[in-house]
Amino acid sequence: MLLDNPIDQFKVWFEEAKTSQELCPQGMVLATVDEQGHPAARVVLYKGLYEDGFLFYTNYNSPKGHELVVQPRASLVFYWASMGKQLRIDGDVEKAPRSISEAYFKSRARLSQLGAWASEQSEVVESREALEARFKTFESKFSGKEVPCPPHWGGYRLMPISFEFWIEQPGRFHDRIKYVRTKETWKKTRLSP
Repeated sequence: MLLDNPIDQFKVWFEEAKTSQELCPQGMVLATVDEQGHPAARVVLYKGLYEDGFLFYTNYNSPKGHELVVQPRASLVFYWASMGKQLRIDGDVEKAPRSISEAYFKSRARLSQLGAWASEQSEVVESREALEARFKTFESKFSGKEVPCPPHWGGYRLMPISFEFWIEQPGRFHDRIKYVRTKETWKKTRLSP
């Protein structure tokens, strides 16, 4: 049976995923919508919990960054095929505190730090050569120096309002357990497969 607190249950499953055959246990699909209500989904990396919020990092000027300004709600989906488990988390999204973003940025590899400056994420680029030239510009600019966190880059945290834990069962008669946040606790119910 699943634990009463879905965040505690997530921690159990995530630890299990890290020791399983999963290639990227921290990979999660982030689904957002734009101002016309068109959905967009992409895989981002789960980077931990902060005050019970699920952290991920990106370029604030990216399409997902713009979508989260228009509609600061999103869904996350973890799918661990080797375990036969899936988890969907819906919630409100806000920028992580700047101090959290800067601390994480410092832990990144230097090439990733430079890439955050060089990439105008999702913008059309003239060529690979132009992209590499832009990278070299920032490589030169920060030569022999610490690379600071760009103002256009940082973290978001999704504050959960609901969870759905899915466990694969024979005959597609799966277990689905839903948690919905109430004022002080979580209400847990079972859903039909």
